[in-house]
Amino acid sequence: MKMKTTTAIVALAVAGAIGMSTAPAGAATLLDFLKGNKAAQRSQQPFAGSLDDDTSAFPDPAAPAKPLPKVTGPKYNVYKADALRWIAASKFAVAGQTASAAPVEATGSIQTVSAPAAFDASAEPRAFMADVKVKAPAEVATAIETYYATHEGLLWVDANGVSAKARDAIAALADAGADGLDPADYAVTDPDGAVTDVDPAVRQKQLMQFEIELSAAVLTYVQDAQRGRIDPNRISGYYDFKRKTINLGAALTNVALSGDIKAYLVSRNPQNAQYQALKAELARLKAVDGEQEARVEVAPGTLIKPGDFNPELANVVAAIRQRGSDKLKLDHSLTLASYQGGADYAPEIVDLVKAYQTENGLKGDGVVGRGTVRVLSGGDSQGAKINKLVVAMEQMRWLPKDLGSRFVFINQPAFKAYYYNGGREQFDMKVVVGSKANQTYFFQDEIEIVEFNPYWGVPRSIIVNEMLPKLREDPSYLDRLGYETSVGGQQMSSTDIDWNTTDSVDVRQPPGSANALGQLKIMFPNSHAIYMHDTPQKKFFARDMRALSHGCVRLVDPKKMAAAVLDMSVADVDKQIATGKNHQVKAPERFPVYVSYFTAFPNKDGVVEYFDDVYDRDMYLGRALDATRKARHGQG
Repeated sequence: MKMKTTTAIVALAVAGAIGMSTAPAGAATLLDFLKGNKAAQRSQQPFAGSLDDDTSAFPDPAAPAKPLPKVTGPKYNVYKADALRWIAASKFAVAGQTASAAPVEATGSIQTVSAPAAFDASAEPRAFMADVKVKAPAEVATAIETYYATHEGLLWVDANGVSAKARDAIAALADAGADGLDPADYAVTDPDGAVTDVDPAVRQKQLMQFEIELSAAVLTYVQDAQRGRIDPNRISGYYDFKRKTINLGAALTNVALSGDIKAYLVSRNPQNAQYQALKAELARLKAVDGEQEARVEVAPGTLIKPGDFNPELANVVAAIRQRGSDKLKLDHSLTLASYQGGADYAPEIVDLVKAYQTENGLKGDGVVGRGTVRVLSGGDSQGAKINKLVVAMEQMRWLPKDLGSRFVFINQPAFKAYYYNGGREQFDMKVVVGSKANQTYFFQDEIEIVEFNPYWGVPRSIIVNEMLPKLREDPSYLDRLGYETSVGGQQMSSTDIDWNTTDSVDVRQPPGSANALGQLKIMFPNSHAIYMHDTPQKKFFARDMRALSHGCVRLVDPKKMAAAVLDMSVADVDKQIATGKNHQVKAPERFPVYVSYFTAFPNKDGVVEYFDDVYDRDMYLGRALDATRKARHGQG
């Protein structure tokens, strides 16, 4: 993973811990660095008897050593929301009306205005826009100024006042919560719903205020629905999205032509199957929110293995009854109907628990341990699920409206990669993603190349943060492990490198059985040097929590994914590997890969699954949404 640095080193990110067999007995290996084996590392201070006699590469012991540098990843920021600005009504209000010397007081939030001396109901209503006071996001304000300056007439007001179309728009905006948006952001008061026995000039002014307020609300909704309310790149450098540009001028034209304003507004939201499943789940949860039976909780520290006898099993089954999907409860209806609250962990109950674990992204082993207990009673309350859905629907707006017919979708909190073709999921597989200290980014790109028998270019973050302290003590360390080192592109022994100056040093591991990238890597070239790859460390796939790498995505079955990417068989992939040579094969066609982060997402059956917020990103996104709400409503 690419970290902040001033060097030009090629930092190909690794996600693997390396088991080396070439180091002498008792010596710490790079495996110890990558696995954090501090005991093994401490045992090598100093590397007694492991140094060459030639010590010319060492810095002068009389000179003070340079402080050890540190390479760090992106930070999370205090989110700065978009500010609103006043719409310049003077750019489109019609001038030339004669004003009365006596002011007419408006009602509600409408400002005091000077009414025409002799009000004429047939007069140009836009003459009353001059003193309209409406704030909106900058792009919305500009679009409204341009539209009304270049188009005659009104969108929401007719000869009778507020039009039926306007009331349909108000109703649609009030239902914004169905799409995970905040209806308060688009609330507009119908002036005809208030007292109408007012001076005609005052009412005309109210109607013009309403006209611009509703246009601003509609455009804000259109923009939010299509690109989201926040700019994720402001949250952290771990997000990498080009924010969508919405043609708001065209939107107002479409609004003017639309015969079904509600359908038009709803259509601005993502329409893909994944988003629709999230929306349906949100509606389902809201329908029962506050009406759920008392939450069932499994006692913390509970551990139940198949065949055990444990009275806490009754709470386990009760929690599954409460929180399991309808499909799961249907598939295991006989077991659920016949269970009488016993403490015997019988095979049919084990199968029920396994299904529930799998449904929630856990290892389906039937062991009720900490992870299963957490899902059963800790982190998936009704409110927590709703929050995750709102966050997920916001994030879906950052992605293309149509994800495509063929794509790879990596969901970091699920620790899964999914391959889609023909618009349908063909398979999924376990992955290992970056640890919390070395997080995998959230972005999209295109798969281009599969590299077989790859070299591993050691990322600068690993060179500096993990290897450098030992290299200063023992510069021959990498030579002994068989790594290739170069300075400014010129290969040389690690012993001959002054490890006090590492800016132009490259380190790479040749192909082989112990290579950190295994037998292949699948590349979608990006500025973060993240890719999917094999790994010799297969044991990590047995864990439920697999945020363990240095940022790249390790695949449990890389050959299957490579075969899908290259439109070939696994046997053909094996032939490519069998050459033993480092080489690349281009994908027959490029297609998207979404390296994503969703704590709520539907599976191939449309059932929404919930996952832990391993990087706390939902929390930061929630803060950004809160900051946006406050900015829009003049708070804080």
